[in-house]
Amino acid sequence: MTNTIPEALSYDDVLLKPKYSPIRSRKDVSTKTKLTKNIELSIPIISSNMDTVTEHRMAIAMARLGGVGIIHRFLSTRQQAIEVQKVKRAESLIIDNPYTVGVTNTLEEIKELRNKHNVSSFLVVDKSNKLLGIVTRRDTLFENGKNPTVRQIMTPVEKLVTAPRDISIEKAEELLHKNRVEKLPLVNSNNELVGLITTSDIEKRNKFPLAVKDKKGRLVVGAAIGVKDGVLERAEALVAAGVDFLVIDIAHGHSIAELDTIKIIKKNFPEIDLIGGNVATAEGTLELIKAGVDSVKVGVGPGSICVTRIIAGSGVPQLTAVLECAAIAKKHNIPIIADAGIKTSGDIAKAIAAGAHTVMLGNLLSGTEETPGKVLHKDGKQYKIYRGMASFGAASGRAEKEKGEWQEDSTDGVVPEGVESLMAYKGPVMNIIQQLVGGFRSGMTYSGAKTIDEFHKNAEFVRITAGGLRESKDHDVIKI
Repeated sequence: MTNTIPEALSYDDVLLKPKYSPIRSRKDVSTKTKLTKNIELSIPIISSNMDTVTEHRMAIAMARLGGVGIIHRFLSTRQQAIEVQKVKRAESLIIDNPYTVGVTNTLEEIKELRNKHNVSSFLVVDKSNKLLGIVTRRDTLFENGKNPTVRQIMTPVEKLVTAPRDISIEKAEELLHKNRVEKLPLVNSNNELVGLITTSDIEKRNKFPLAVKDKKGRLVVGAAIGVKDGVLERAEALVAAGVDFLVIDIAHGHSIAELDTIKIIKKNFPEIDLIGGNVATAEGTLELIKAGVDSVKVGVGPGSICVTRIIAGSGVPQLTAVLECAAIAKKHNIPIIADAGIKTSGDIAKAIAAGAHTVMLGNLLSGTEETPGKVLHKDGKQYKIYRGMASFGAASGRAEKEKGEWQEDSTDGVVPEGVESLMAYKGPVMNIIQQLVGGFRSGMTYSGAKTIDEFHKNAEFVRITAGGLRESKDHDVIKI
């Protein structure tokens, strides 16, 4: 141990110094950024891989708004892969493998498939995958009490509008509009089904212009993995489900367990981008980069429900952690994710100004409609549960899933480093994201930056005192 103890700062310890701005409107600011070396986002916001924050509904919403969601790992391998699949099937320019049925399927079977896949229509094919027709909700009306086969109720292929696989989206939209239909099956010269275009996907494309999508027009989604036994099998299942990137999720990323996992994943899945973390030092960042990660997640203990710094006495205040990690990552062209500690849009601006490319949010997104779990009612108000992944409840839930049932020794040895809480119900996450991005855009204009790269170069911090922090908030007034 050295005798010199360096000072470290949090977001509340600084402000961004206002500078000359050539920007007339915050709408003129670009918030495009890098998530990893190979994946770009339209806004610098990621929803946290926590079991009370991100499953498929949140991931879909985040990707449509220009950010991205990371499916948490506290599910079985199969369940997590299904969550990824739900995101990838939420929309697509072309659906490669549309849901199909045969002519001998019954109406009751169709109803079961509708509930299972959350779709209203099915294309009908034979054993050679030749298109025979379509069965829609309209075809099944007034069949109450009956159980006809698909052959009896389907609309035959002769009445369908079809198109070749290489049709442009613009031409497809024209065909759908001209013929007043919602589904455009794609077939080859042998009338074999090779894809599907729907009006709903085209409408979503127009409604969410910032949406982050892969080469096939599907929403981008990530998934978290651990470092224990079975990680390779889980990664394989997630890659097969279509995941765009993986995140190694452990509290202390600067460890042999993580470094070994990075090497294993990169060896077996070199085409998949990998995010490592969490670290809080330049040394930790450099080791993860050398091991092969495509992005580094920074933050040890800054989260609102994390008590690692109290329990373990370990951590680095988040602004200093981001500054130090970003400085080394920049030399290797690796993006930094500032994970946790964000309380306001101003904190997002400070984190990005410090060198981060994105921020990961848990608290600010918790309680929204898209988070997992039911809305709870307490004292006439609505809430949702929000908990740290090192809390007792999260740990006991993991133990129960791993062992298949609750056992008295399931939580023996658990030392919680997180807490559980109730968060006021906030409604759709879109409302929160719009406010945060609007505030972040303003922060960029105050530094005269039109892009995040310019923000990194232009931003200048000033230290503030406790008095300065008090002055920064509303004060000496009675709130209405």
